[in-house]
Order: sequence, then structure tokens, then C-alpha cells
Amino acid sequence: MKFFQLIRYKNLLIIIATMILMRYFIIEPILLSYGLALQMPTGVFIMLVMATVLIAAGGYVINDYFDTRTDLVNKPGEVIVGQEVTRREAIAMHMVLSTLGILLGLVVSFKVGRPVFSLLFFLTAGILWFYSTLYKRQLIVGNLVVSVLTGLIPLIPLVFELPLLGNFWEVIAVYQLDLHQLVYWVGGYATMAFLLTFVREIIKDIEDFEGDFTYGRNTIPVRYGIKTAKVTAASMLGITMLALVYLFAAYMRQLSTGEFDFVTFSYFFLFIVVPCFVLLVMILLAQEKKDYHRASGFCKLIMLFGLLYAFIFRWFIV
Repeated sequence: MKFFQLIRYKNLLIIIATMILMRYFIIEPILLSYGLALQMPTGVFIMLVMATVLIAAGGYVINDYFDTRTDLVNKPGEVIVGQEVTRREAIAMHMVLSTLGILLGLVVSFKVGRPVFSLLFFLTAGILWFYSTLYKRQLIVGNLVVSVLTGLIPLIPLVFELPLLGNFWEVIAVYQLDLHQLVYWVGGYATMAFLLTFVREIIKDIEDFEGDFTYGRNTIPVRYGIKTAKVTAASMLGITMLALVYLFAAYMRQLSTGEFDFVTFSYFFLFIVVPCFVLLVMILLAQEKKDYHRASGFCKLIMLFGLLYAFIFRWFIV
């Protein structure tokens, strides 16, 4: 059980769900609407998901390995490395998980006919190592790294599917495939994942202020104070809501029927916009560590609501 806690199995399940929903509930229905079908074999897709999950798991392990001192201050009851798992075992776990992920990614890249795509897995594993050892200690850089990597997850199924559609430009010409739909929906998910993750990272930095301050971490709350960090998180959340409004407006403009999509509007308003306003209030009113912990959890819940819209898209929109 400690192993699963160490690799953040709940986060890994969200990664798996994200990739499955992007492939079968966003990308596939759009392709089907143009008379096309998914070309990547299911087995190859499973390997792609496993490669992504293994590298992410390796990243979580090495992060805990280098965060032991601050975690003993911020969350002493949850420290695993150095207590339940030795530091040597943690390093071994990281190496095995990351290596397996890279090898699977290499196989998948050759399967889709794009060996160069294997660099994505090499680079991600390397970035996660340097995030834990270097980037995390640099102002904002660590927050951006985590946000960018999270935003890439919805894009991965599309990036590895496109080469299998044959001669890409020929497909566009023959089937008159409107790339705007694919780019809009998958890119929209990636954008919202990036923005909400950035907000959550700042909230987590405030929550971990005590340990970060003790060991000289260069986070926004440590460098500029908790008040500035709260304003930054609130501002980024405001930008997120504006981006959501823009994305919905862009979606309405591209509808061929010209009708108002009340289902999407209702879902976005009730499960994304309203919760974002609630989160904004939570951030501004937060005073204690537990308040920021709740805000961080609620931010993840909003991300889950956004992900679940894929079911609405598949069954009611396309």
C-alpha cells in the first residue's frame, strides 16, 4: 500500500482517465463525424498510456526522495521515503519506473512511424528529475514545469494518433477534415489543465509555506509573502475563467447549425464557472493551512468536472 501512496496512484488514475476520455470521447467522435476512424491499435494505445503513467510514477517517487526534509515539516504523517521505504529503494523504484516508461514510449513511437516522438519520453523523464533537484527551487519555474507537463497529457493521444491517419494533408483534402475541432477541444482541455494546475501549484506552495521557508525554498509565498501569493493565485484563476469564456465563445462561432448549445453552456456554468468563483472565495478567505488544503482539493475537483464533460460531448454534442 505504501508503494501505491508513493507513486500517487490516485493521480495516475486521473492520467489514465484523461487519456482514455480524450481518445474515445473527444477524438474518436470528431473523426467519426468526418467518416474517419481511430487508426492506433488498442494495444499500442495501452502501451502509450502505460508509458505515460510509468514516467509520471517515477517522477512522483524522485520528487518525494528530494522533498523528504520539507515534507517532515509540512506533512510529517505522510512521509514514506526514509521511513517506510529506504532512500536506496526509492532511487531504484524511480530508475525502474522511468526506464520502463521510456522503453515503452520508444516502442510506441516506432509503432506509429515517428521514432522522433520517443524524445518526448526521454525529455519528460529528464525534466521530472531536474524538477525535483533544481526547477522546484526556482521561483515560478517549478510551478510552470508541473503545469506544462499536466497540460501535455490531453494532447498525447492526439499527437500519436495523427501520424496514423495516412498522408495528413491528403486526409484533410479528401475528407475535408476541419482541424479546428480537434485543436479546439483537445487544445482547450490542455489549456484549462495548464491554468488550473498553475493555480493549484501556487495554493500548494502557500500550504507548504512553513517547510519551504525553513529550508529556503524560493516559492512565491516565501519570496513575496502569503498575501501576494494569494493575489497571484486569484489572478490566475480570473485568467482561467476568462479563458473559459473565450473558449466557449470560439466554440459557438464554429457551430455550423448556428444554434445555441444550451447543454454545454449549462454544464460549464454549473460545474466549472460557479465552482471557480467558489474557489476564488476560498483562496481569498483562507487563513490556515487546512484552508489552503481544502482549496487545493477543490481545485482538483474542478479539473475532474472539466474532464467529465467528455461524456456530455460524446453522447449529446457530436
